[in-house]
This record gives sequence, structure tokens and C-alpha cells, in this order.
Amino acid sequence: MAVKRRKLGNPLALAVMVTLWQKPMHPYEIAQTLRRQGKDTSTKINYGSLYTVVQNLQKHGFVEVTDVERQGNRPERTVYGLTAAGRQEATEWLSDLLAVPVKEFPVFESALSFLGAVHPDDVVRLLEERLKTLEVEAASSRGALEKLYESVPRLFLVEVEYRLHMVEAEAQWVRGFVEEIGHGGLPGVDAWRRFHETGELPPEFMEEIT
Repeated sequence: MAVKRRKLGNPLALAVMVTLWQKPMHPYEIAQTLRRQGKDTSTKINYGSLYTVVQNLQKHGFVEVTDVERQGNRPERTVYGLTAAGRQEATEWLSDLLAVPVKEFPVFESALSFLGAVHPDDVVRLLEERLKTLEVEAASSRGALEKLYESVPRLFLVEVEYRLHMVEAEAQWVRGFVEEIGHGGLPGVDAWRRFHETGELPPEFMEEIT
């Protein structure tokens, strides 16, 4: 099952529609609501792109103008509400994202694919730095979650839980990989080290390249 190609593919568009499901809002209020509810940790938000996204949603009939607010000498604020088509689009889009795994291209995964270009001793040092950062992030997220559980239903914190588990899983993998390199248990690590020390590409590496 493949994810359906949508008229709008920016995740911010989905965030806007789900936020407008709560009530009609003007774009600034949408941004403030997303930040107040902590959704800026899972969706990139900036005012410039938000206004463009809202305009595109209106163009496709997913949101509509419900009011124009006027307060004294302040500029008019256009209030948008979610249409029936917008509710259907948001529901179908979210359903696709939940059900169908999509290949993503994390920067760390890309860096790992070219790992051999760095000396294994340097890789150990660099990954140890990364591990310290991951451990701090995990501890901070764990503490924040425990505090949030006191006042926020778990339903609205699942993305924070997911991120915490992903960070902990990455830290566990990095920790094990560093140990493999450091103790020489990683297959090919000796040839990898010789390559950086002599400049000669080992025969077994040539087989992988050719």
C-alpha cells in the first residue's frame, strides 16, 4: 500500500488543518496554538510559510474565511475555519501517515553510509560526543514527560514519547557500535584502520566498490 499523492505535501498543512479542527483561528493564533501545545517539536513552524500554507489550503477548498477581525487601529485579521473537505483531507492524510511506512532520509543515516571516509579512532570520538548529547536529550525528555503526565492526557503526548524512544534506541545502537569499533569486534575494522594509515585501499574494500 502506497501513500496517496496529495495536493499539499507540507506537513505544516496537516498541522494547520488539525488545529483548525478545534475552532476557527487567524494564522497568528494557529502558530501560537501549535507552539503552546508543543507541536513545534514535531513540525517545523515559521510565520512566513504558515501564511502561504493557509492560502494554499484555501485555494484547494480545505479552509475558508469565516470572519475578519477588526480591533481599533490594528490591521485586519482574517479568521479561517476548516471545511468539510478539509476534515476529510486531514483524516485521510493522517490515516495514510499512520498506516504506511515511508522511506525517509535522516542526515545521520546518510553520514553512516560514508563512515569509511573517517579514521575509526575519530569515528569513536565523534560518536561518543553524539552519545553524550543523546543521553542528555533522553534524560531531559524523560523528566519533561513525567512532569507533563501530571497535567496533560497521555493521548496528547504520544509524539514526545515516540521521540524519547527513538533517542534511547539510537543511543543504545551508538553505544554498542562504538564498543565494537574500540574492541576490534567490527568485521573489517583492521582493514579500515590500515586504509587510513597507509592510504592503500584494502582488496576486500575493492570488492565492495566494484
